[in-house]
Amino acid sequence: MPRPRVQFSEYAMALGEDERAAGRIDADSGLTSRDAAALLARIGANTVVFRSRAPAWRMMLAQLTHLLALLLWVAAGLALLAGTPALAVAIVTIVLLNAAFAFAQEYRADRSAERLHMLIPAFARVIRDGEVAEVPVEGLVPGDLVLLSAGDRVGADLRVTSSADLRLDESIVTGESVAVARAAGERLIGGTYVVQGEARAVVVATGGRTELAGIGRLTASAVRPASPLTMELRRVVRVVAAIAGAVAIGLGAVAILLGLGPLGAAIFAIGVAVALVPEGLLPTVTLSLARGAEKMAARKALVRRLDAVETLGATTFICTDKTGTVTQNRMNVVDVITVAGRVVVHGDGYNPAARIEGPDAAIALLPDVARAALRCVSGRVVRTPDGWVAEGDPMEAAFHCLALRVGVSAEAEGRRIAYSSDRMISSSLDGGRVSVLGAPEAVLARCRAVPDDLAGAVHELADAGRRVLAVGVRSWRGDPSHDMEIDLELLGLLALEDPPREGIGEALRKCRDAGIRIALITGDHPRTGAAIAREVGLLGPGGVVLDGTDLPEDDAALADAIDRDDGVVVARATPADKLRIARALRTHGHVVAMTGDGVNDAPALREADVGVAMGATGSDVAREAADVVLLDDHFATIVAAVELGRATFQNVRRFLTYHLTDNVAELAPFVVWAVTGGSVPLAIGVLQVIALDIGSDMLPALALGAEPPRAETMHGRRPRSIVDRALLGRALLVLGGTEAVVSMGAFAVVLVVGGWTWGATPSPALQAAASGTAFAAIVLGQMANAFACRSTRLPVWRLDARGNPAVLWAVAAQAVLLAAFLGLPLLASLLGGGWPPPYGWALAGAAIPAVLLIDALHKRIAHRRRRTAHDGVGLRRLRWFRGAFR
Repeated sequence: MPRPRVQFSEYAMALGEDERAAGRIDADSGLTSRDAAALLARIGANTVVFRSRAPAWRMMLAQLTHLLALLLWVAAGLALLAGTPALAVAIVTIVLLNAAFAFAQEYRADRSAERLHMLIPAFARVIRDGEVAEVPVEGLVPGDLVLLSAGDRVGADLRVTSSADLRLDESIVTGESVAVARAAGERLIGGTYVVQGEARAVVVATGGRTELAGIGRLTASAVRPASPLTMELRRVVRVVAAIAGAVAIGLGAVAILLGLGPLGAAIFAIGVAVALVPEGLLPTVTLSLARGAEKMAARKALVRRLDAVETLGATTFICTDKTGTVTQNRMNVVDVITVAGRVVVHGDGYNPAARIEGPDAAIALLPDVARAALRCVSGRVVRTPDGWVAEGDPMEAAFHCLALRVGVSAEAEGRRIAYSSDRMISSSLDGGRVSVLGAPEAVLARCRAVPDDLAGAVHELADAGRRVLAVGVRSWRGDPSHDMEIDLELLGLLALEDPPREGIGEALRKCRDAGIRIALITGDHPRTGAAIAREVGLLGPGGVVLDGTDLPEDDAALADAIDRDDGVVVARATPADKLRIARALRTHGHVVAMTGDGVNDAPALREADVGVAMGATGSDVAREAADVVLLDDHFATIVAAVELGRATFQNVRRFLTYHLTDNVAELAPFVVWAVTGGSVPLAIGVLQVIALDIGSDMLPALALGAEPPRAETMHGRRPRSIVDRALLGRALLVLGGTEAVVSMGAFAVVLVVGGWTWGATPSPALQAAASGTAFAAIVLGQMANAFACRSTRLPVWRLDARGNPAVLWAVAAQAVLLAAFLGLPLLASLLGGGWPPPYGWALAGAAIPAVLLIDALHKRIAHRRRRTAHDGVGLRRLRWFRGAFR
């Protein structure tokens, strides 16, 4: 008798044209070794080849040649040209360290697709030439018959030909922790693994044709957007470079007109450019982000890319999962609806101790309901030193817990037909009694009769945020088959609760105060997702509930549907839906944070501005694709990270204000020299500028980067730009202008008192004393500026100095450096400044009260303007006043 033969269209397509007509595989003996070798040579090994990354040297070169790095290279060249190799080495070291750090972050973050290789096993058991053989997984070809048993990892895409109670863990692909049953004819995805049962399956796709490879290509091709910080810094650097270049060329031309030689004019022009380039900006930003990442790690949020710290602070929309993130993923049966009435179960977690309330007749039915449900599942609760915990699927463990609460012990498992997604039920045959457990619509459709009150209770429980399953029974004589799953007697409905995480309501309130919109994306029923969202406060009166199966096909329409103030729930959503949602929301100008834990979530995590992976339950691929990994999977941790990100953003604005203030005071001497046609000598030289930027200013700037979050950090939307008109006005006009006036005034007084007259060249000693006074005035002004920049609203005397002790230490170090730069003969001679006379110190010291008082006055005026703008009458008056003078 000929052996049975099975047709597999996928295999036929993989074979050559001449074999496609036959295309038949022996279901018992599988392929011959000769056919397998020929097919392997034709289609290639079962390996996944992803797009290659840019070479490491090219990635490193990019970190050394961006615009700010080029400006710093120019500064280093100037220092070398001026005969100060130590300063040149310091600048080059800064560039190299920052480049190395950024390269390491980028190189690590770009490996997410390659992690998919780890999901493929090394060997597989197949039937070839009629015998069982173990072959390297790279040698699998379409048509191979693979043998699977519990614990095996699936090495390629397969289609089941026969199975016995086969259940797979597909969490690495779907993110769902529930084991899924697979029957004959269903497809198995490479990378998943068998948790129960046995199966024989035929290979239908290998290598680059597998679903896992498709996910890898999608992950690799998803373009990670540049962070807001990166874009802002590029803009700042471009503006600074343009200004520096224009001013340098202009003043260089003036220098030539005044008789300075071409080489001297060129050095002078480069010096002017250096005065406008904040050399300390790059290391300050990097270290500030690193400190923010360190703080986030202490709050259980690990940051994989430094600029993600600031991007989190810019977040305007959070797309969050439900199970385990908003809820605890700790199932508990809380309601049982029987034909005799409703029973309420009051218990704590998986502890078998519980209080049961309800009609006596309904309570009497509980053991039968619990026993029937227990026969259909394998999850259990176990007692540990830390209490009762779930072993296996949390939902199945909840049924075991219910059984223990009503006095039913775990019995020997009967012969089961496992759950499958098409049937939505599982069943068990034990001693002639069939138990069926599954989705209410599936079980109720198989029952002989369904009371109206039980049918109506399904929607009522779902609206209360419960996950509902139904259980039915019948008698059966014979072997297990699908025929035993009909003509059931309905025992009741089981409603499970997954309680919200502690603190979720407060975290959501903070998001709304901060102007952040939220979407709950879940695979649950829309009613269940909506109920949970309303319970925790995520879904407000104007919120909407969308079904993932009916989402708009157009991205613009999708963004319009989701972008709502009062929250949105997207139910029955798939990982592909999450990818579309991230893209759509970004077209609305949102900075999107997206959570995920499965392999299929990796593309969405890369597409979002901030990908947030689950550290406790997520897959390796999701964690590698993400920017932030939550160690506790808690939504509140995301919000805490957003708060720290906002604080980091504010700190970047603080030290940018500090740096730009200094640049104004540094540029003023060159402008005065050029405007006066050289009649007024240079107050400070190029080397003094570099000493200010890299020497005295670096530590206070870093200290400002450590400023802790303020109470108002999560109030109102964050400014979109790091550098805006308010920051520039305060830094360039208010603070920088004050320092420039005081330093140039002190310089002029020392010159005049020393006998200098207009247009004359001062003696070297007088020039050194006057220059040292101007230098001291700028440093002392910056010492006061460090305290002023701690707040944009409060004057210095209303700030708690203990709030950031790093500023105190930095200012103290700044004072020591000032004394060294002016008091040590070697340094003083090298930089070109000398020790000021006593009255010169007094003049330089005036910079401290001047900066603090002018800053306080500016903050008071700005506060009045804000208050007036919030007052309707005052706003109209202000508009009339402005219009009258246009």
